[in-house]
Amino acid sequence: MTPAVTDLVCSAKGCRREATWAHLWNNPKLHTPDRRKVWLACADHRDSLGEFLSVRGFLRETVAADAIPADAG
Repeated sequence: MTPAVTDLVCSAKGCRREATWAHLWNNPKLHTPDRRKVWLACADHRDSLGEFLSVRGFLRETVAADAIPADAG
């Protein structure tokens, strides 16, 4: 069962806010090109979490939390 958007919590360390964004990423050394892992982000942590993934070359896409693809995870 997919959780409701209100059940999604930001992935930033120590943050317990509702996530409104999802960073879809993969580590090309570990995952197949079509695999997407998800880090959730509140509005305050969207940029910092996205930057962390981006500088490592892991960030693939950022979508609204209610638009996370069913096959991501």
